[in-house]
Amino acid sequence: MPVRPHMWFRKCIYFVFEDVMTMLVNSRRALEKTYSITTGRDVMKTPLMKYKNLEEALQGVGGPVKLLRGSQTGPYVFPVAAPEYTNWRDEQRAWKNGVALLNLSYHMTDLYLRGPDALKVLQKVGLTKMTTFPVNRGKQLIASSPDGYLIGDGIVFHLEQDYFRVVGPPVIVDWTQYHAETSGYDIEIDRDETVAFRPGEPRIYIYQIQGPHALEMMKEVTDGTLPEIGFFAIGDFTIRGKKVRALRHGMAGTAGFEMFGPWEDQEVIMDALEEVGAKYDMKKIGSLAYPTTTLESSWMPLPVPAVYHGEQMKPFREWLTIPHIEVLGSVGGSLASTNIEDYYMDPVEVGYSRLIDQQRDDYIGYEALKGRVANQTRTKVTLVWNRDDLMKVIHDSLYADPPARFVNFPLATYSTFHVDDVRDRNGKSVGIAQYSGFTANANEFVSLSIVDLEYATPGTELTLLWGEQELRRPTIEKNTLREVRVTVAPAPYFEKIIKKD
Repeated sequence: MPVRPHMWFRKCIYFVFEDVMTMLVNSRRALEKTYSITTGRDVMKTPLMKYKNLEEALQGVGGPVKLLRGSQTGPYVFPVAAPEYTNWRDEQRAWKNGVALLNLSYHMTDLYLRGPDALKVLQKVGLTKMTTFPVNRGKQLIASSPDGYLIGDGIVFHLEQDYFRVVGPPVIVDWTQYHAETSGYDIEIDRDETVAFRPGEPRIYIYQIQGPHALEMMKEVTDGTLPEIGFFAIGDFTIRGKKVRALRHGMAGTAGFEMFGPWEDQEVIMDALEEVGAKYDMKKIGSLAYPTTTLESSWMPLPVPAVYHGEQMKPFREWLTIPHIEVLGSVGGSLASTNIEDYYMDPVEVGYSRLIDQQRDDYIGYEALKGRVANQTRTKVTLVWNRDDLMKVIHDSLYADPPARFVNFPLATYSTFHVDDVRDRNGKSVGIAQYSGFTANANEFVSLSIVDLEYATPGTELTLLWGEQELRRPTIEKNTLREVRVTVAPAPYFEKIIKKD
């Protein structure tokens, strides 16, 4: 009997639906594999592969500014996660007004240190207080160059006696691993690379729950097993029979928990979070909204690492092979200087003065940091863009000839390390700006910035130069510089509440 048209159509729909469902089930793994393979191929194609290490690359291309300005690499990416699960505006609002779920499993590098000398490495690298570091505690690991510039920072977890996990942007992991390997300490080193540079699943899941209703939701999803966990302490509990550990902190300046456990448990944990989270209107945070947490917390995630200058840093540059962010990363923005130190920041001006350990002298940069603390010249602020100027730049990016540089939303970053020039009303350079983007919670377009102390008072009007005339990178179109009026505001923009509740 011939198949009737409507029956044939229904069968086609069924088979298409079945194929779509299969695709959706496998999409995360497919995305992960595709991303990893693409990144690996891109690394192998770079002409820098003819050099053995960062030092050789610097000598070969003519210095650090030429290396970084000439890089074809775009901004730091957040693989696997969907760009949006709802929309990036509501996702931003979730961590301020409700509950947000952030998936950190894919984009960070983990370094595991085990042994009786593991803490010695961290004490050498980190400028924070580490004389005592009990098990089940976390600390911010902040690294300085010998002359007091900022290399980078991350978080270190003390998981067991003499067993630590360092996590964060690749720079802090590279610097720590270098000293672990070359200091002659009794230590075992195990590096778990971000999936951007290797195939396969992550070793552990990392989920963050944060927002004003995070604690209430966590109490429910843990069935009453959630203990009292102090700020930057690690607690143990269960979710649907699975053991979970969590660090008490937040990414966007709001209350939160960073949970982690073996990857084989990730589906059970995610299902539980989504099921209970539905009662709290929890929003999953996509890769568009996720990096904008820095605009509100005022954390400087990727400063230009202070590893490119000086003889004291040369051994590290000779140790660092080509497939690393310090070699392949790019510098973008309007700052036009041939001196790499003009692109640097220091731990004092980004707000880490109170974290610097003044009692011990066994960490790198101790002497230089004493001087920087006593003679601070710049500080961190938020710059709020003039709305008329923002609209004019957007208009000119689309319709003017030559155009202004395009303003991407929610984050307008086109390079690995971004540095814009900030000036006073007379055109004098008085600071630099890093991340620029829109925050729906403030309903403003803002930039994280470091400015001279005399210009740091809230309400001060300055000018940010927007654009980039170094046109070798494909992520930037031909453009001309535009002056954007900005107003100084506090950093962080909102009062932090992560130590409360």
